[in-house]
Amino acid sequence: MSTLLLSRSDVARNLQALTLLSDMREAFRADALARTVAPQRTRVPLHAEGTAMVMFPGSLPGVPAYSVKVHGRFPSSTPASPGVLQLHDLATGALLAVMDAGHLSAVRSGVVGALAADVLARVDATRVAFIGAGNQAVLQLKSLRLVRTLAQAFVYDVDFTRAATFATRMYQQLSLPVQPVHSVAEAVAEADIVVVSSVAGQPSLSAEWLRPGLHITALGAEESEKVELPAGLLRGATFVCDHRGLAASSGLVGGAGPAESSIHAELGEIISGLRTGRTASEQLTVFGMVGLPFQDLATAWHVYQAALGDDEVRRVDFDA
Repeated sequence: MSTLLLSRSDVARNLQALTLLSDMREAFRADALARTVAPQRTRVPLHAEGTAMVMFPGSLPGVPAYSVKVHGRFPSSTPASPGVLQLHDLATGALLAVMDAGHLSAVRSGVVGALAADVLARVDATRVAFIGAGNQAVLQLKSLRLVRTLAQAFVYDVDFTRAATFATRMYQQLSLPVQPVHSVAEAVAEADIVVVSSVAGQPSLSAEWLRPGLHITALGAEESEKVELPAGLLRGATFVCDHRGLAASSGLVGGAGPAESSIHAELGEIISGLRTGRTASEQLTVFGMVGLPFQDLATAWHVYQAALGDDEVRRVDFDA
């Protein structure tokens, strides 16, 4: 059989964020109602500047495939998270596709962040703040516009020039006013939604800066040394994650100190109706994203289905 080989541009061409948002919502629901395989995340430091990671197996009820993702973290390099995702036939193990994982993972994270905001943020949320002005912030903002009508954005980065560049770029692409600011407190002062995507090793938010009814999405929750939110803030919030065990062992909860009992729900449990989400307009909600193999599978399957009809995608027969 032939295996599809998808470069970054192939993945981007066959990935539609709005459709993926719907697919991802159903994936979270299916995972919550019938989790088939426990997710595995293996992370091994290679040296001071690099880490290797494997995420497997991506599995979902109703999807006749599974995924294995191998990628790295090299913050000083470009791209910072190179990797590939292998998509296999569930019945035979045959290799259906090998695809670039960098863009796929970034868009997946953006869509999951938007889905969490759609489920947890107030319906009248119109102002968003970004702590960190990297590529993740770009994709989070673009995805958020699929679920909320945004009127204003604020951005803080330790490198103010990068924040200013982000603001100009997003205004040009989205016609959305984006204001670069000089402090985290200034960024969140008027926000309804806060997205934390910095690589800081210390808490970057203080509860006293936050408005009632705020929703926070923390994207660094997969690594316990990246404690972006203080334990006191988490204890006072309705904390939602994508996987209890991993959030407690290696995510925000494991790093910040509160026990696993402080986790209110997994996002899929709320989407499927097993648990409640926001119940009051004054409620502070937090979504701590670890990033799971089933999310990779949902995204890869979306790309694969579209790429089957794409004549530009290369194919190879590994058995030849």
